[in-house]
Amino acid sequence: MKPSPQTFNTSGLRILKLAAVFNTYSSTMSAPTQTSLAPTNRGQGQSIDLLGKIAQLQGHWQPRVVAEMNDYQFKVVKIAGEFMWHQHSDTDETFIVLDGQLRIDLRDASGSIRAIDLQAGQMAVIPQGMEHKPCALAEVKLLLIEPRGVANDLWI
Repeated sequence: MKPSPQTFNTSGLRILKLAAVFNTYSSTMSAPTQTSLAPTNRGQGQSIDLLGKIAQLQGHWQPRVVAEMNDYQFKVVKIAGEFMWHQHSDTDETFIVLDGQLRIDLRDASGSIRAIDLQAGQMAVIPQGMEHKPCALAEVKLLLIEPRGVANDLWI
């Protein structure tokens, strides 16, 4: 089961909404295999094996942070199936496909829907405020780039 649709924002309510979602769905999420605290070097000045990090993930739809740059986090995730329609009212979101094929459905303000299809080695930036729904017919391995604090700040 997936969280109900929400719009994430920077208000104080965001923390409460995310906490409620996490508490509701934590029983279906696997714990990170390493500490969830940010390492002192934040993943900088070293080689990071992205596919190796993804191999440590126990389930789908559970992004884990592997590095930070300034106020941005690099997150690896495995996905399969469809996620909910959602938007980020205060930030863009970047999807980089490492393995597999990803479709991202986009819905504009008029309600028109179009899709972006991505293969391994391709990426897309979803603009701030754009409703989107990632979909994967088979397992897809991704690198997400988002500002720190968007959601899922657990480290692997």
